[in-house]
Amino acid sequence: MAGYGDHEAIDVEDLIRDLQRKVSVEMAMPSRCSIFKIPTILSRHNQNAFSPNAFSFGPFHHDKHALKPTEKIKSKYLLGLISRLSHIDPSNHISPDTTLRNLTEALRDVQEQALEYYAEPIGMSEYKFLEILVLDGCFIIELLRKKSYLNLREENDPIFSMSCMLQFLHHDLILLENQMPWFVLEILFDLTKTTPLDTKPLVELVIDFFGTIFSTTPMSIQPLLSLNPNHASKHILDLLRNLLVSNSNKRKQKSLAWKPMLSAEQLKDSGIQFRKDLASESLLDIKFCKNKGILSIPTLLVQETTETVFRNLISLEQCCPNYEPIVTSYAVLLDNLINTNTDLQILIKSGAIISWLNVEDGTRFFNRLYLDTYVKENYYLQLTNEVDNYIYCQRRLLNRYRRVLVRDYFKNPWLNISVNAAFIVLVLILLHTVFTIINIKG
Repeated sequence: MAGYGDHEAIDVEDLIRDLQRKVSVEMAMPSRCSIFKIPTILSRHNQNAFSPNAFSFGPFHHDKHALKPTEKIKSKYLLGLISRLSHIDPSNHISPDTTLRNLTEALRDVQEQALEYYAEPIGMSEYKFLEILVLDGCFIIELLRKKSYLNLREENDPIFSMSCMLQFLHHDLILLENQMPWFVLEILFDLTKTTPLDTKPLVELVIDFFGTIFSTTPMSIQPLLSLNPNHASKHILDLLRNLLVSNSNKRKQKSLAWKPMLSAEQLKDSGIQFRKDLASESLLDIKFCKNKGILSIPTLLVQETTETVFRNLISLEQCCPNYEPIVTSYAVLLDNLINTNTDLQILIKSGAIISWLNVEDGTRFFNRLYLDTYVKENYYLQLTNEVDNYIYCQRRLLNRYRRVLVRDYFKNPWLNISVNAAFIVLVLILLHTVFTIINIKG
């Protein structure tokens, strides 16, 4: 190896040309860019939350050997889709080959646009990329249809006859690295739509599939249906984030200041009560009633996919330019509220959290959810201030009553003795009453 003291012939002109090529490359991300490989600093806390269990979608995980067996299932779903479309209208019969050609040509026209959604080089030919768009995209929309329309399922359907497959898909379809451009799915959905069957829009099929991924109470999809096309979802994971954010009023409460919320046990000791919020449209909308001292929390369902979906949503907010860290801010608030097993048990007892995990695992989940993220905006500062002000006012009121009690009743020692004596007599009368009742019953 040449050291600094060694003489090495350097072609300066070649070096300049290489540097010019590097700096001439457009460094700015395309506006559509929204599918990223997870940075190591985020993925190292739980690799399983970012890696597919059985299915690859898109180019990033396509060549993994462990995911190859499910490629046959995708092919089976594609065959079933084009065969069904070919027999919808016997009077206007279109062969399966023609149907497949139409789908492929439609995506070929937009594959360069689809490529702009991926932040990293995909490492494959245009031919292979187009094949993945068709095969994976058709599988996803056919899967969503079969979940909503039972009559489409065959008796030995490889997905719906094996419960583990659905569990794998609930995990694999929400991975940031495993996303497909939403507009590709829409194109395939529209081209394969049939009048007697498709009564629901694609957005509704996705929500039907994921059902209770966040809560036991279904959330309204109306805000998603009315989104401005320029702000529409970029992929399925982004759609799930929009489901939370579009229904929430937290975007109006952004602040650059930070103040930690007290833990659930500390809040309870300070007189705060916890209630589950049944009326909220979004999981993110935690509210405080200042008149009653009640913290209302929409119920969060903690299950097998909860860590996966939140870690990927947080990674999306961390990686995607100009994304507001609303879900990340929610994760910070939950971590503030839940420091110990006792904190989690308080929230579970109130109905604010339903957990399928044991208490230790649940507490650990909340404590490490947003580690190594950078969050400069806080969407819960107003909530924290309201809670802190309530506790401060309650303590001032209690101190004032204590001062009045000391001044008016305990300043005179004889009055002090009489108050204590009266209290002792009251306790003795109460005990006498209790024992009398016990003797009567006995």
